[in-house]
Amino acid sequence: MADKMHGFGLGVISENAKGAILDVFYPTPLGDVTGPLSDAVSGVCGRLDRSDLKTLANNARSAGDEALAALSDRLSESPASVVASSLAANVAPVSVEDAYLKLHMLSHRLVKPHGTDLTGVFGLLPNVAWTDEGPIDLSELAERQLSARLKGKVLEVASVDKFPKMTNYVVPEGVRIAHSARVRLGAYLGAGTTVMHEGFINFNAGTAGPGMVEGRISAGVMVGKGSDLGGGCSTMGTLSGGGNMIISVGEECLIGANAGLGIPLGDRCTIEAGLFITAGTKVTVLDDAKQAVETTAARYLAGRSDLLFRRNSQSGSVECLTNKTAIELNESLHAHN
Repeated sequence: MADKMHGFGLGVISENAKGAILDVFYPTPLGDVTGPLSDAVSGVCGRLDRSDLKTLANNARSAGDEALAALSDRLSESPASVVASSLAANVAPVSVEDAYLKLHMLSHRLVKPHGTDLTGVFGLLPNVAWTDEGPIDLSELAERQLSARLKGKVLEVASVDKFPKMTNYVVPEGVRIAHSARVRLGAYLGAGTTVMHEGFINFNAGTAGPGMVEGRISAGVMVGKGSDLGGGCSTMGTLSGGGNMIISVGEECLIGANAGLGIPLGDRCTIEAGLFITAGTKVTVLDDAKQAVETTAARYLAGRSDLLFRRNSQSGSVECLTNKTAIELNESLHAHN
């Protein structure tokens, strides 16, 4: 009996003229695979021909997974090139197909951000032109554009990037996305999430839902239920100056328009519009009577709930209001210094 597998997927590939894989579409990826099905798919990886797919269909059917069996049968009758990725453990991806499976698993809600190892993913994914005819190798783009023009057509190039937009691969149930190009494959969108036109969600980031996103959720950032990100606001990720600190937003929080966040927030926190809080921001902490208790770096307030960050309209200093007494605040602050 094989051990539990981290993930498995059968995918349709696009490739360049030299046979290198540009992208993989996994229609029904699997997360943790256990029991008889784990034995059925163990070791199934790489490019599969018609015979391989028929064998997989029979094994999947014997293991009781009719959906995988039906997909295998359907792919075996197609001229499309098919690849399998079998993730025996949660380790860094080693191929384009592994990387795409992990990104699909995130957007299919099979794992949450930070729930799968994406180390080295940038080095694996090719930078390609994403067009209305699918991904095209950049070295082949000019010829394809000329060929289209000679036929009286225009090849539409939507972007040139390593990551495609999520909606060309999966649309999670119960979400609204006003501008699909602003949500990358590998984003995690919980049910009830609305992403407005200026909202952006990177890979390995997302929302638990429900919530409203009108700002930017950077790579690595997870936003809790009921939280809203106002227009133009920003969250610092591990790729945008956040360092090793994992930035997150708790439940029922509000980040105001054009505000920013560089520390983890607890639940029911608010950052006023236009205020950017980084780990080193000096913050005057006010108790429930609005009396100053201490001035500290924002990093020491990380993860705490029921905080309101604002600027003092007279001095311009950053203040944090809480619902705790001075004694409670002192104990809390110095317990973490």
